[in-house]
Amino acid sequence: MSGKHFEEFEIGETFESRTRTVTEADVTSFAGLSGDYNEIHVSEEYAAGTIFGSRIAHGPLVFSIGLGLTTQIGYTDGTVVGLYGVDDMRFPTPVFPGDTVRTVQEVTDLEEKEKGGVVTLRTTVYNQADDVCVVWDHRKMVEYADS
Repeated sequence: MSGKHFEEFEIGETFESRTRTVTEADVTSFAGLSGDYNEIHVSEEYAAGTIFGSRIAHGPLVFSIGLGLTTQIGYTDGTVVGLYGVDDMRFPTPVFPGDTVRTVQEVTDLEEKEKGGVVTLRTTVYNQADDVCVVWDHRKMVEYADS
């Protein structure tokens, strides 16, 4: 899919990503990269005594994977100016190592700006059971067709 310009987006339009399994290596690497060694993420013994019963992936890791999955769809290849903002993020269901996730985005708002239009996409990361794991309003600036 070639990148869409701002004028080509429509309210209610949806995009769905492929799936990706969150691995042990993802969780371990993210702990090292971020410095977040909270025991709920890195200690199975500790996590066994929590409400989750097992280690969970970092929320920001799942958000980052969700961003990567949406980028791979390609609807703004060559037309995205940059990330304009992230609003109303929630993590209602944990993701465990071994879970498989996918994203669905729906265009909810289009706002014209001087240097490009802001496309707001309600972005939802689902696990293999279709539980909502992360949800946020993804605001990205996209070029106009005449840019």
